[in-house]
Amino acid sequence: MKRPALLLITIVAVSVGMQAQAGNAGANAEAASGQKITASAVWQPPSDFISKTQNLCQKSAGPISFPECFLNQIASSGAPAPAVGFSRMLFEQSVGQVGIVSAFKGYGTVDAAQVLYPLRANDNYALLLVNGDPNIVDVDDLQKLDRSAMEQDPKFQALKQKYPQADVMPGDRSGSSPWPQTKPLPDGGTQFIFAYPLVNGCHACERVGSVRFAWEFDSAGKFLRTTYIPMPSRTKAQPWPAPHPVVAELIPQL
Repeated sequence: MKRPALLLITIVAVSVGMQAQAGNAGANAEAASGQKITASAVWQPPSDFISKTQNLCQKSAGPISFPECFLNQIASSGAPAPAVGFSRMLFEQSVGQVGIVSAFKGYGTVDAAQVLYPLRANDNYALLLVNGDPNIVDVDDLQKLDRSAMEQDPKFQALKQKYPQADVMPGDRSGSSPWPQTKPLPDGGTQFIFAYPLVNGCHACERVGSVRFAWEFDSAGKFLRTTYIPMPSRTKAQPWPAPHPVVAELIPQL
């Protein structure tokens, strides 16, 4: 066989192979989007996975984007199929974010997944409510919070007088126990209750308090709304607002 013909056949074969790989990735993501997310999606990558993958993708990503290269390395680094399927589904639904399920907790109709975002500059961990409708809900999507109810709270208004730039920021979802409090709703649905820091001006600025919001789902798992939970009253034993730490100490148990 002449060299030009052999070269042409090789190019066609490589092209077909790349298209098939892309098609399989899309099919896997589509299939994963219709499957229930479980603890089988959890994957703890090797300690050097992130640094090695960043170096690899910076040098040899080729025609694909850096996030796509990173995503492909998850699949080739020993992650189980459900973990790869979830990461591909999240990549498509979140417009290119790469996430890895680091922990999972089942609650019934709607469950929770702690997700590591290795490419984020800040807030590398998130808490997603999964398996409902929609199938992925990020509890730090601040646009969905019932801010109007919070802003009408007299205690929040008093806080704003002292700290004019105080605002809600995403919560810390890292650690071994990022899970929400839950309460049943009268119709059989569920409230998932999360705390959020109030920060005076910027992400790294002084923390001046915290607030809570409930994410409400009906009995079938359909997301309904967020509900603001009024701030607790100030007491001598536990002055409010506290400028520092642990959310669990700032917020009384329900």
